[in-house]
This record gives sequence, C-alpha cells and structure tokens, in this order.
Amino acid sequence: MHDQPTPPPSQGPLHGPVPELFTWEFAADPYPAYAWLREHAPVHRTRLPSGVEAWLVTRYADAKQTLADPRLSKNPAHHDEPAHAKGKTGIPGERQAELMTHLLNIDPPDHTRLRRLVSKAFTPRRVAEFAPRVQELTDGLIDRFAAGGSADLIHEFAFPLPIYAICDLLGVPREDQDDFRDWAGMMIRHQGGPRGGVARSVKKMRGYLAELIHRKREELPAEPAPGEDLISGLIRASDHGEHLTENEAAAMAFILLFAGFETTVNLIGNGTYALLTHPRQRDRLQGALAAGERGLLETGVEELLRYDGPVELATWRFATEPVTIGGQRVAAGDPVLVVLAAADRDPERFADPDVLDLGRRDNQHLGYGHGIHYCLGAPLARLEGQTALATLLTRLPDLRLAVEPAELRWRGGLIMRGLRTLPVEFTPART
Repeated sequence: MHDQPTPPPSQGPLHGPVPELFTWEFAADPYPAYAWLREHAPVHRTRLPSGVEAWLVTRYADAKQTLADPRLSKNPAHHDEPAHAKGKTGIPGERQAELMTHLLNIDPPDHTRLRRLVSKAFTPRRVAEFAPRVQELTDGLIDRFAAGGSADLIHEFAFPLPIYAICDLLGVPREDQDDFRDWAGMMIRHQGGPRGGVARSVKKMRGYLAELIHRKREELPAEPAPGEDLISGLIRASDHGEHLTENEAAAMAFILLFAGFETTVNLIGNGTYALLTHPRQRDRLQGALAAGERGLLETGVEELLRYDGPVELATWRFATEPVTIGGQRVAAGDPVLVVLAAADRDPERFADPDVLDLGRRDNQHLGYGHGIHYCLGAPLARLEGQTALATLLTRLPDLRLAVEPAELRWRGGLIMRGLRTLPVEFTPART
C-alpha cells in the first residue's frame, strides 16, 4: 500500500513532503496525516494503492459541498478509466456479477425511484418495531461468551450482529444466514489485499439472491402482511408497475447487505475501542445508563461516529464537468473521494476536534454522508450501535482490553476503517 509521494504537476507546489498515505502505519492512525492535508493540501490529488488517481477532499465545508454537488456523479461511466485502473473504482466483482445498478452507483432519476422503493423499510417507526429483535440478537451473542471471561468482540459480537439483523430485514431465511455470514467474512478479510476473494463472495451472493428472489416471487401472497420483508417488498413493487428489474432487485438487496453490515461492524468495534481507551467517558456513559438516562447514549453514539467513524472515505464520485473544489480545479471524469474522517475532525467546524466528548451537542458530523445519498440505513445503524454499546457496558461492566492498543491491527481498505480483532477481558457472568 503506497501513496504517490509527489503531487501531479496540475496540483501545484506543496509545503513540505506529503505524509505517506495508505500504509499499514497510516491505517492505525490516519488523523495526523489528514490534519496535514487539511492545512496544506485540502483538495489533494494522489495515486491510490490500486493505481487509480483521485482527489481527496479533507475540509468540512468543502466535503459537505462536494457530497451534495450534482455535478459529481455516482455513476462510474463518467470516469474514463485507463487500462491499469479498469474496474478498480467500485466494489470488486460487482460488474461481473451484474450488480452495478444499486444506490451507490446511480444518479437521479433512477436513484430517486429506487431509493423511494426501499426507504419505507428504514423509517423511524419501522426501525423502532425492529428494536426488540436487535436486542434479542445482542443478548444472544453476549450469552455465548459472557461466562468465559474473554472474547474477540469483532468476530464474536460486532460482526455477526448486523449480519443477522440485515438478513432478517431482507427476508433471508434463518437457515441460510450463516452462508451470508461466511461470504461477508470473506469480503472483510480480503479488503486491502487481493480483490479476488471479495469478487468470489460477491458472485456467490449474486447467485443466491437471484434464486431467493425467484423463490419469493413464486410464494408471494396476494396482499402484503404487516412487517413484510424487504426483498418481498421489492418484488411486489416490481410486479406492480414500478419497473424494477431482477438485476435492480438483486443489486438493491446486495448493496443493503454490503453497506448495512460492515459500517455497523466498525461502528461497534471502533466505538467500543474508543470507550475502552477513554475511561472517563466510558464511566460517564455507564453512570448515565445505570441511572436510566438514555440521552448521553444517543449523543455518545453520534460523537463516536464523528471521532472515529466506520466510513473513512465516502464512496466514489466522478466529475461530469470541470469543477472547482476548495479553490482546486478538478477535470471532467476525475474521481473524487470525500475524506469523512478528516472533515469530521476539522477545527474550523468542531471545537477540540481530537477530543472525545460523548455529550457534544453541536455535532453535525458527516459520518452518514450528506445530500441525496445520505445513508438510508442511518436509523438502523443508530439502533444497533446504541443497543450494542449499552448492553455490553451494562452486562459486562468491567470490560477491558486484553492487549495493549499498539498490538491491535486495523484493516487497510480504502472506504471503511475498522479493527481486525478486539480482544477483551471481563469478569465471567454467572450462568
């Protein structure tokens, strides 16, 4: 993983050497490098590990404007890829698996139409109805390791919780959900390394989703039942004149799974790690929970999203015409990546941005994006994050790291940032 050490000539001179980006050391703590970029090169052209050259946008004001700029398309067709960058600007394998027509790759009016079809599954009311199931999943996972006195919170808790939750929402039968867990695990393990493992998992998911959609279509009742699963709802919309193709239905189910699980894995993992390494904030939250006060939990999860959120860079955008961002001219066709992790620690927007303050009120972070592509699943992610952290801290009150922070390893992918493992210890719960 290597960054281009010198900028292309079109960017102009920089003040001092550019910090090395996208190394394993950078993955462990990217924030000093992002602080340098915010100050000296807020819109910075770099060569990514894949070989693709892209612009990194690091200041909050520029980031917010860029996320909502209609001249920046989500459709990779607007990027004239050189041979060495062919197929390297999206999710590995999605092209070959015919899964490109999802919300992260399309613009209005198709984006508007498809988002409207699934938005009702993520309304606050629907998510609130799902809360007991999330609590049941959370308690069930903790039950498996609570008596042992130790666990890896990534693999035993943060990873399976959102997988099972999104599978339930989609309507994946319980007997098939472990297959999804295996495929999702391959996608996470291979991020930052060979893309073939991710592509194989995507292909397997695509085949399964096509078969599941076909099976559900044959079994679909005439009238929708209360709480109908999302795949059945997509099929029903397609069959009632919404012009949703099978590829669109499969791509929609795929991206909801893909975008809905790893973000929450990292929210829970990064959030727990931040609390364990900031004992005063953790004690503050535990005190509030013990008193039955949920307000600090709600503001706390938002602060954890700002402080060390699960999505480091927003997904790809491509200039459809020449655009000026932060005083820097971006040519038509150029890829643009908004660095959410940098924007959310911009001292021009947040007071003491490198300080974790669970009670922070003025916290319009960009962790869920901004504009028409604002995260559709934000209400569900908030529910899962709040439930997971509150239950962990309540049921395992003396939870602590089992290794030194320097021993932990971070996954080196481009878009997401999260821990590979999170070994913890605690007093074993009585059975």
